[in-house]
Amino acid sequence: QVQLVESGGGLVRPRGSLRLSCKASGSIFSSHSMGWYRQAPGKQRELVASITSTSIKNYADSVKDRFAVFRDNAKNTVYLRMNALKPEDTAVYYCNTDPPIMEYWGEGTLVTVSS
Repeated sequence: QVQLVESGGGLVRPRGSLRLSCKASGSIFSSHSMGWYRQAPGKQRELVASITSTSIKNYADSVKDRFAVFRDNAKNTVYLRMNALKPEDTAVYYCNTDPPIMEYWGEGTLVTVSS
């Protein structure tokens, strides 16, 4: 059974930084593209960054040049480095495959950007 567990969220001031981690159990990780998604209050979940199995990366325009996605296949972990955070980045952040598989959604990790 596949499980994805996100961590690293918290409260951060505007222009601050955070690094999120997503640990995957099961055998999906190394062969799948992985994505970081977020859902802000009252909004739909959106894909903000993705990384293929060969580390080709894509970013939403709203986070380009501020966020960076990395993966460590040996550790079954994908990371999201977030710099220059803005209040509008406040959301619950999730990882999943790209495209997402419904059964793999975890609880996410909350990022709050506020002074």
